[in-house]
Amino acid sequence: MASVATFAYKGRDTEGKMVKGRIDAATEGAVANRLRTMGISPLSIQEASGGSGLQMEINLGSFGAKVKLKDLAVMSRQMATMITSGLSLLRTLTIITDQTENKELKKILTSITREVESGSSLSDATARHSRVFPPIMISLIRAGETGGFLDNALLSVAKNFESEVKLRGTIKSAMTYPVIVFFMAILAVIAMLVFIVPVFKNLFEGFGGQLPLPTQILVWLSSIMWWFLPLLIVAILVFSVWWQKNKNTIAVRKVVDPIKLKLPVFGNLFKKIAIARFSRNFSAMMAAGVPILQVLNIVGETSGNWVMEEALRKVAESVRQGKTVAEPLSQEKVFPPMVTQMISVGEDAGALEQMLAKVADFYDEEVQSATESLTASIEPLMIAFLGVVVGGMIVALYLPIFNIFTLLNK
Repeated sequence: MASVATFAYKGRDTEGKMVKGRIDAATEGAVANRLRTMGISPLSIQEASGGSGLQMEINLGSFGAKVKLKDLAVMSRQMATMITSGLSLLRTLTIITDQTENKELKKILTSITREVESGSSLSDATARHSRVFPPIMISLIRAGETGGFLDNALLSVAKNFESEVKLRGTIKSAMTYPVIVFFMAILAVIAMLVFIVPVFKNLFEGFGGQLPLPTQILVWLSSIMWWFLPLLIVAILVFSVWWQKNKNTIAVRKVVDPIKLKLPVFGNLFKKIAIARFSRNFSAMMAAGVPILQVLNIVGETSGNWVMEEALRKVAESVRQGKTVAEPLSQEKVFPPMVTQMISVGEDAGALEQMLAKVADFYDEEVQSATESLTASIEPLMIAFLGVVVGGMIVALYLPIFNIFTLLNK
């Protein structure tokens, strides 16, 4: 492929107005073709120089830029609408690129438009950006291109991602309050140990005598806090960086994901979330005509839990040997009997995708109900936790005061 350059162009739009701008392309001919798809009649096209002085474009890069699932959902729905309306794929990509507000997504869509313009398929172009586009999206687009229903495939992607965004929003809203209360408790404890306890310590030392054990522990914690707190902050920062780099590795997921499913309160919620994702993705890909073995591999990766991914890998191996999906699925403890029974009924009736869609809807409601009940139950627990921690420290500080009069009378 020829190297890409930046071309400056001048032309007239459909209303006869003069327009000008810049486009990245391999050749002048590619620029002219792209301008025509945009409804612009080119008058002049020439390779643009980088410029100098105040004309030099300042590029700060895409530090911190991120393509969110909501951006992909909006993009997919817009593309499906335009293609259904009869617009060509290249014209659709051009319009979507121009109106996208996310700078990182705009840059990627510009590259995809260029690749499609050079003869690449949309699925191959998106596959080259796998760090942004999830495997389920690439597979559904490929199935839509192969079957001639790209608009329906993109609509399926949009619905799938919108449901996932709604699910994440439900979980996020449920966890916001407990997390805020927890951090408030931590900050309150640190503030008391650093600023308040030393004042009381000096007061107690002036009266002499033996301090109660709770007060001694509090004073000791306060004395180590000046060097322990900076160390703790550094440790948290180092762990955060390490976690961002390694949280998706197999070694970490093998340890963390099974623990998540066994947690006393949250384990059942994590399991329902994974099953909801599995069912929704499975239904969408089956409806799009993706081969069953490819579906099983992808829905395992997108479930968000290594235990379920490993279970579906075993199921895929059994299906490869000629078995049904429900039979090996029933042997995996991570899947409730209701899920395997509905999948079995769906296979027997030839309506597997419809049954999976019903399972997904059921577990979406279960997640909604579980998060609401969890929020209702965790609020008083967090308030009690805050009261016990802060109240306990106050009691420990005031215990020696009860002995002050005894010490003064000696």
